[in-house]
Amino acid sequence: MVTDTISDMITRIRNANMVKHQIVQIPSTKMSIAIASILKDEGFIEDFEVYNETFSKYLLISLKYMGKSRQPVICKIERISKPGLRVYSNSKKLPKVLNNLGIAIISTSKGVMTNVKAKERGIGGEILFYIW
Repeated sequence: MVTDTISDMITRIRNANMVKHQIVQIPSTKMSIAIASILKDEGFIEDFEVYNETFSKYLLISLKYMGKSRQPVICKIERISKPGLRVYSNSKKLPKVLNNLGIAIISTSKGVMTNVKAKERGIGGEILFYIW
């Protein structure tokens, strides 16, 4: 059993991206569905679907590549807040990732969102990971 589902999701996406797989299967949780919808809205993945089987639920995420050489859209994905060391930030000190070329995924009291949306709404939270 996996104790840190966010790190598991990030690792599966990173590994599938490195070997240029088209889809990746991830165990489904409310957090992973929220993260996948943000990644789709921001253009880092093509699409995702939730599958319910008799004993398990999982996500199928379709990864995105550019050009004939199939360069991955996701250059780097880096976990920030971990179960052993949580990292929080208020709305005024939210990070800029590569001068706003990348995004930070923030878990707030109003749900999971990007650093740009959290700054607009004036709320802070736990910084889950950076992606660019």
